[in-house]
Amino acid sequence: MKTTELRQKDVAGLQVEVKELQKAHFGLRMQKATQQLNNTATLRSTRRDIARAKTILVEKQSAATSAN
Repeated sequence: MKTTELRQKDVAGLQVEVKELQKAHFGLRMQKATQQLNNTATLRSTRRDIARAKTILVEKQSAATSAN
């Protein structure tokens, strides 16, 4: 997921996105454990997507608290 797409979402939308990405990453890890995962690069990309979403979420939360 691109950062521009993530930055357009609000805080609640970002929290939902992080949870969905974490569920997807868990599923990929289980596929890897059972040797059903063909493309292991998806693990890396989902991990980075989670980090990207969390970073933007923290930025938005800190901006909201500093504005008040």
